[in-house]
Amino acid sequence: MLNKTQAIVLHSLKYGETRLIVDMFTRSHGHLSFIVNIPKSSKSKFKKQFFQPLTLLEIETDVRPKLQLQKLADVRLSSPFSSIPFDAHKLAISLFLSEFLYHALRSEQRNEPLFDYIVNSLQWFDGQPSSFASFHLVFLMRLSRFLGFYPNLDDYLPGDYFDLRESVFCAAPPVHRDFLDPVEAEKVQLMMRMDYPTMHLFRMTHQERNRLLEVTLAYYRLHIPDFPELKSVAVLQDLYR
Repeated sequence: MLNKTQAIVLHSLKYGETRLIVDMFTRSHGHLSFIVNIPKSSKSKFKKQFFQPLTLLEIETDVRPKLQLQKLADVRLSSPFSSIPFDAHKLAISLFLSEFLYHALRSEQRNEPLFDYIVNSLQWFDGQPSSFASFHLVFLMRLSRFLGFYPNLDDYLPGDYFDLRESVFCAAPPVHRDFLDPVEAEKVQLMMRMDYPTMHLFRMTHQERNRLLEVTLAYYRLHIPDFPELKSVAVLQDLYR
C-alpha cells in the first residue's frame, strides 16, 4: 500500500551509472534506505538534485519491513531552501549536520517530534540572514532531548562538574575521565538553555566554539553506539579558526 510522508535526505551514494542509494529520515517510518533510479532524461520526476543532503521532500512509497532498500513511487520538493545551498558558511554547517544525522539517526524509528524539530530548525536556519555561527552547537545540544540523554539543567549549581557518561551535573569529579570541569560545565549549561533567536547573545571566540563542538561530539559518542569520527568536522574548524 502506497503511503505519502515527509522526508529529510541524510546521505546519498552513487550506485552504478544511473542509481543512487539514499538514506532518509521520514516522518512516518523513521530511518529508511532507498534505491533510486535517476534516468538521464530531463523529464524524469526523479532528479539527482532532489537527493542532496538535508533536502526536504514529500515522498510516496510502499514500505516493506523485510527489504533493506525501499523503492520510491513518487517524490517532490517539500520546502526548497533559499539560502543554505548558496551561502558558503551555511553550506559547510549543513554538510556537517547531514553527516552527523546520518550516523545519529541510523537506528531511529518513527519519532514525529524529532522529525518536526529537525525540519523547523533547518527552515529557521535557511531564513536567518546572520548571527547563526552557533546554530550547529545549539541544534546538537537540543537534539539530545529527543534522543533521550538531555541533562537536567535544574540540578546545576555554580562550581559543578558535568559527568558526560551519566548526563548529570555533580559537585565532585566522577572517578572516570569523561567529565567537564566547572568552567566548561558552566558554558555547556548556558548554551543548553539558549534557543536559536537568543544564541547570538552568548559570545564565543572561534577557539571556544570549536572546543564546544569537540565536547558535544564526545558526548554523543558516549551515548550512541559506534558513533564515528566525522570527516566534516575539519571543515567547520577551519571555518571558525
